[in-house]
Amino acid sequence: MQSEAIAVDWLRYFPDLQGDQAQSLNNLPAMYRAWNSQINVISRKDEEAISIHHVLHSLALAKVMAFTPGMRILDIGTGGGFPAIPLAIVFPEVQWVAVDSIGKKIKVVQDIARQLGLTNLEALHSRAEQVPGPFDFAVSRAVARMALLVDWTEALLSKQSRGPKPNGWLVLKGGDLQGGLGEELTELGRPFEVYPVRDFLEDPFFDLKYVVYMKACHSLSKFK
Repeated sequence: MQSEAIAVDWLRYFPDLQGDQAQSLNNLPAMYRAWNSQINVISRKDEEAISIHHVLHSLALAKVMAFTPGMRILDIGTGGGFPAIPLAIVFPEVQWVAVDSIGKKIKVVQDIARQLGLTNLEALHSRAEQVPGPFDFAVSRAVARMALLVDWTEALLSKQSRGPKPNGWLVLKGGDLQGGLGEELTELGRPFEVYPVRDFLEDPFFDLKYVVYMKACHSLSKFK
């Protein structure tokens, strides 16, 4: 297990970060450990590796997609705020809506966002499909199978794309592409792209971690 004493050099991976953004990322582990002493926000075995296993892992999405100012992004099943909180720090001109069906976890997200002054993040105790759209993208981290994520949110995605990729899903997944994960993706019957996280983030934790991108079917959207 990585020690929290081994700090992540955020500017190495994201050289355009401002000093206050890097400091906010550095502050996250202590905030989560404080909350974890009250409720189970993250796995206890991960408490000494929050920077890598949760914060940096969330930011793998930023290596695949440059979210542009004015976008509105839905984080499905955010849990304690991943990937929404790290992404909200790195992309302050993007609006993030983090939802989870567990109210106590949303309270954690709301408190940490308040402490960090993240006015571009809204945390809602809700199911993803009940949140008013439109959104440019839906993101998620180890919440449900892709087919379910698509079913819950496809109608919420705007037809108008404002970024380098057409609107759709960017999902953090782990597993064997020749086994269970590969089967999960191929059952969709739609084109998708898979990016190994180890190609742009260095740590053994990322060896079987991937970012999956899939374009939305615009004919199913309720929005222009």
